[in-house]
Amino acid sequence: MLFCIVRFPKLATRFAWLTGFLGIALGAGTAVSCNSDSPTPTTSTETPEAPAAATHLVGSKLIGEYSTQALAGRVSQVPLVGALAKYPIKVYRLTYTTQNTDGQTVTASGALLVPTAPVALPLLSYQHGTLRPADENRAPSYYSQSSEVYSAVSVLASTGYIVAAPDYIGYGASKNLPHPYEHAASLASSSLDMLRAAREFCAQQKIQRNDKNFLVGYSEGGFATMALHKLIEEKNSQEFTVTASAPGAGAYHKSAFARYILSSDQPLNFLSTYVWVLSTYDRVYKLNRPFDYYYKAPYAAQLKANQFSAVPQLPSQLFSTTFRDAVLNGTDAPLSATLTDNDIYDWKPTAPVALFHGTADDYVPFFNSEDAYKAMRARGATQVELHPIEGGNHFTAAAVYTLSAYAFIAQY
Repeated sequence: MLFCIVRFPKLATRFAWLTGFLGIALGAGTAVSCNSDSPTPTTSTETPEAPAAATHLVGSKLIGEYSTQALAGRVSQVPLVGALAKYPIKVYRLTYTTQNTDGQTVTASGALLVPTAPVALPLLSYQHGTLRPADENRAPSYYSQSSEVYSAVSVLASTGYIVAAPDYIGYGASKNLPHPYEHAASLASSSLDMLRAAREFCAQQKIQRNDKNFLVGYSEGGFATMALHKLIEEKNSQEFTVTASAPGAGAYHKSAFARYILSSDQPLNFLSTYVWVLSTYDRVYKLNRPFDYYYKAPYAAQLKANQFSAVPQLPSQLFSTTFRDAVLNGTDAPLSATLTDNDIYDWKPTAPVALFHGTADDYVPFFNSEDAYKAMRARGATQVELHPIEGGNHFTAAAVYTLSAYAFIAQY
């Protein structure tokens, strides 16, 4: 994926041309604009600060140091993006403590990308998208070439952001635990604890930070970004202040999403991941329902043996009538409560939020972002924007999201 950030006045003209070209080439049907230069990173800083005893950081390991030339080479198909690389970066694997869904303390991990810069830089939390267990090596802390953080996000860091990229529970150091897929509370808390670990690491290493904190992520990462923003502003505003967030294509309105799936009479291409969400909620909220409560034969037995086994595309063929009726009619209160507990669309953010979503998304429907925008505005949030990516599906919209999200945060 490619991105757009205007940080350097001398590149502004070339960057405007580049983003306009990419908006057309990607077939997004939406303009990608970079209409202002971001100021040079401020020298006002929270650091240097006296290194306090770490309360979250467990350990750190240097993965590697990378020149601007090496970073530019990773996006060589668009040389003008590579031209934005300003600072060499160091990449570290951090381990830190966080709480699992059962309240137990576990060791988690993530990647920290640190520019070698003489000025104080903002902190950016990058929440990655869906990774199946088989995609373990794509978790950020491995820093593999197939990971989301290796190319575009590394160039982003090089422009002047300290990037914290949590693996989440279930990957990296905690890979022996099940990933709580699309569980808002644990995605948010593990991401917040990664930010805390990053702050402690920066204090220990005397890495200068300024007072800006940005949040970005797409798909499950968009859901995690929204959950993290909400957690910070509602419960941790004395620790961190969100400068701006740009969540993309997240399933923010879980209860409506469940009704959408179970009422559909059309084939749905991604039912296997919806099964993953359902199995996560059954486990995390201790519903402990038998598989044949949720699924018809023979899929109940198959999914009990392997939750990632193949399923049909028609919801009516997969889900039991009892389960479908319970969700659509709201007659199973404990089950309904798991969905509403993961509804994170209806709250009032203070910091600027830009919601990006493809209008033709058949994986995570567009109404998730539209509902969030309307609910937030109704609550009086004045700095919320909705950016439809016209004609984009969940995958074709991703590159446009990356460009547009980074152009959005670059204003601040």
